[in-house]
Amino acid sequence: MLQAGIVGLPNVGKSTLFNALTRSRKAEAANYPFCTIEPNVGVVEVPDSRLAVLKGIAKTNVVIPAAVEFVDIAGLVAGASKGEGLGNKFLANIREVDAIVQVVRCFEDDDILHSLGSVDPIRDIQIILTELVLADLQSCEKQLESSIRKAKSMDKESIKNAELLKALVAHLNEGKPAHTLECSDDDKERMKQYFLLTSKPTIYACNVSESDLANPDANLYVQKVREFAKTEHDAETCVICARIEEELSDLSPEEGAEYLKELGAQDSGVSELIRKTYDLLGLASFFTAGEKEVRAWTFKKGMTAPQCAGVIHTDFEKGFIKAEVVSYEDLANAGSVAKAREAGHYRLEGRDYIFKDGDVALFRFNV
Repeated sequence: MLQAGIVGLPNVGKSTLFNALTRSRKAEAANYPFCTIEPNVGVVEVPDSRLAVLKGIAKTNVVIPAAVEFVDIAGLVAGASKGEGLGNKFLANIREVDAIVQVVRCFEDDDILHSLGSVDPIRDIQIILTELVLADLQSCEKQLESSIRKAKSMDKESIKNAELLKALVAHLNEGKPAHTLECSDDDKERMKQYFLLTSKPTIYACNVSESDLANPDANLYVQKVREFAKTEHDAETCVICARIEEELSDLSPEEGAEYLKELGAQDSGVSELIRKTYDLLGLASFFTAGEKEVRAWTFKKGMTAPQCAGVIHTDFEKGFIKAEVVSYEDLANAGSVAKAREAGHYRLEGRDYIFKDGDVALFRFNV
C-alpha cells in the first residue's frame, strides 16, 4: 500500500491531524519498522459517496471502502540535513513514503506557542523545503561523481545520468525542488532511481482556527499558502481545522454533519484531505458490486484491465479473458443493473483497456 507522510514543524497541528485521521476513519495503528523513533502508521478509509449508491443498487449491507496509509513523521527543525534534531531519522522516514502532506499553521493562538515565536506559514514551508533540498543536493552530488567516473568508459546510461544529475544539482542549488525541473519524460522516469525527497508529490494542509471554517478563503495565511504552493511548487492545498476534526472523531456521522453545519462548513476538511492525497498518490478506485458486498478496489492510474483484475486476485490476472464494465455514472443514472444493461451501458473490454476511476467491473477469467 502506498503511503503519505505527514510532516511539519512543532506545534502546527500535525499530530492532532493524524489522531483525527486515524480515529475518525477506523484506522488500525501500527509501528513503522525501519527506525528507532517509530512514527505511527494509520490505515485510513477513503470517503466515497458512490459506495452508498452502489449499496442500494446491489441490495447489500456490506460495504468495503478503499484505504490509504498515513504516516505521522516526527517533527523537523532547521538543520535536519546536518543531523540537527532527529536529523537523519526524519529524512529517512520521508524517503520511505510516496507523497508528503505538509501541515502548516494558519491560525493565531496565544495559548499555543509557535516554535519560532510567530506564525508565518511561508517561512515554515521554506524551512522544510530547504532541508529537503539540501539533503537531495548532497545525494545528487555524490551520485554525479560516480556517474562521471563511469561515463569516462563511454557507458551510455552513465552519460545520461551525469547529464541529468548536473541539471538537478544546478536546479537544487537555486533552492528549487526536483519535481519542478523541466525535463523529458525519459528523464522524469530516470529521476525515480535517485530517490530524491523533493521529487515526491506534496500537498499543503492549512490548519486554521474554528472561526475560519465557514470562509477559509478570507484567511490571509491560507491565501498566501495557496499562491505560494501553486506558483512555486505546482502543488495542491487543503484547509483543515485539526482541533475540530479531532472533536468530530468522537461523534456519529450524523452528529458530525450537524456540527459542521453549525460551524458553516460543508464537509470535513479531513475527508477532502484524504481524497486529495489518494489522488496525489496516483490512485483511483474501481468497484465490484453484488449481493455479497460492494467494494472499492484501489489501482494505479494507467493500469490495464488484467492488472486491475490482479488487484482482486493474481489468478484473475493470469487467466484474464474479458472485463464486463459499466461506468458508475451510467449505473447510478439507470438505477439498476437490469436497466443499465437494457440501455446498452455494459460493455466487454479486453486486455488493452485502461481502467477509469468509477468503473464497475465483473471479470471473466479461466485458470
